[in-house]
Amino acid sequence: MKKHVLISLMLVVALLASACAQTDTVVTSAVKSVVSNMPDHIYKIGEQDFVDKVNAGEDMVILDIRQPDVYAEGHIKGAVNLPWGTAISDNLEKIPQDKEVFIYCYTGQTAGQAVLTLNVAGIKARSVNLGWNLGISKVEGVEDVTETQENTLPDASNTIDEKIAAAIDDYYTKMEAITDQYKNYKISEADLKAAIDSKSDIVILSVRKAEDYAAGHIPGAINIPFGKTMLDDLSALPKNKKIVVYCYTGQTAGQAVAALRLLGYDAVSLNGGTGMPSNAPAGWVNSGYELVTGDEEPSGGDSTSAAPNSGNAS
Repeated sequence: MKKHVLISLMLVVALLASACAQTDTVVTSAVKSVVSNMPDHIYKIGEQDFVDKVNAGEDMVILDIRQPDVYAEGHIKGAVNLPWGTAISDNLEKIPQDKEVFIYCYTGQTAGQAVLTLNVAGIKARSVNLGWNLGISKVEGVEDVTETQENTLPDASNTIDEKIAAAIDDYYTKMEAITDQYKNYKISEADLKAAIDSKSDIVILSVRKAEDYAAGHIPGAINIPFGKTMLDDLSALPKNKKIVVYCYTGQTAGQAVAALRLLGYDAVSLNGGTGMPSNAPAGWVNSGYELVTGDEEPSGGDSTSAAPNSGNAS
């Protein structure tokens, strides 16, 4: 009898392991496909181009993932409010897969995460550069495409692989449960500085261009530039340590974080990235912390180098 029970338990364990392996394979393949087939627009759109599309009345879906009270004060015409979190995963099957989907948040950083998860689910999503606060709201004439009317998703019924849907639901469910310094899968500039000063056992990953990393990077950071081939170098990253990812303003780092977390890494993004004039006062440099070159240690005081001011920065 005991032998039969043992065999049964072993079979159950084997089946569970097989199911987990299949899930990992499906999700891993989807994530790698989204990254390796990244279009030239890197799943983003400039704020002016976005407003132009709205003005032109193009057939698209717009998701505002800010909080409901802010959405109610004013949002882009036609935008549907899916507050950042499980409201996104709960509505995966209702977001059309046959239309372009544009997402905006406050500054573009959490929208970066959302965009990656939606593309993994087969939804053609792009984030609006710098979000509402720093991007959209500054476009001339935006008041003409702003409204307070509440909108709902169109009738749609997507077919999404159940393993991918489960992984995305897990992504947002776990995110909502975080209440410490890593809330929203992010870390503040001050908390990262404290972690560096205390020599915490973390990995700092710069996804900026190699030349910008060479010109100045956060102390201790390694460099894997954002793009189609960035997942080719995953062997350099441990799964048993916290990985802090940063870019220029936090937006593509958001995408990288979502990809890494779906692949089993404990990744978070640095609030505001290195920081640029366009997202001041957020970001490492804008917070008064310095960048270093080579293996040098920071000396304190003002930053020694700043990220280039590019309209396509992320």
